[in-house]
Amino acid sequence: MRLLPFRRKKSEETNDLSQLLLRARGGDDEARNQLLKDYMPFVAKSASQATGRYIRQGQDDEFSVALTAFNEAIERYDVDRGTNFLGFADTVIKRRLIDYFRSKQAKQRDLPLSNFEVEDDEENVINYVEIQKSVEEHQKQQETDARREEIMRFSMMLSDFDISMDELVEISPKHQDARENAMEVAKVIATHGELREYLLSKKSLPLKALMNHVSVSRKTIERQRKYIIAVSLILVGDFQMLQDYII
Repeated sequence: MRLLPFRRKKSEETNDLSQLLLRARGGDDEARNQLLKDYMPFVAKSASQATGRYIRQGQDDEFSVALTAFNEAIERYDVDRGTNFLGFADTVIKRRLIDYFRSKQAKQRDLPLSNFEVEDDEENVINYVEIQKSVEEHQKQQETDARREEIMRFSMMLSDFDISMDELVEISPKHQDARENAMEVAKVIATHGELREYLLSKKSLPLKALMNHVSVSRKTIERQRKYIIAVSLILVGDFQMLQDYII
């Protein structure tokens, strides 16, 4: 009779993680290296979710940033607080990737146009078509990085309201008039100080006060609650590129 491979219980895996964390924070390099090795798939997955594309170990700079962030999470994690380490590590990874993209954008903005010049043997600039193409590609890359950084910040902001990006795609109103009504409600929230502050502090819609400012029924607002919250956050936050999609 062939025995099935033994699968440890989740509680045992959690205990192993806790023990490795305690040892690593106590200066045990072997335990730290074991954590980094065992959780490389987690690091890659977290970075991929944050950037919106598949991140490969050894090929993408984002993986190195994420792995360094995971190591930072080991250092900063407070075992006594009882919070979930992997959730904490995921947050640190996303924040460091945001920092990485911001730094990358700043460096790109500082690049002089002379970086795109081509000179012949007599030091004459040549091939203007290629120069223009290089400049355009540089500008497109800047926009791509800026958009990715916005999406990452927006995703983290949504998580404070227990909303995921994947969920947002599913719950978006299918009909144009329903979307427009939801956007109008969101604009009311964004432009009224008390409503806006309630949303950001309480992490929920100010339903009672909101009914004095809109004509949409409470039932409809409750049904579109998460979508309205998401649009409101885009309007009140520093999300210029995302605002282009809703304004």
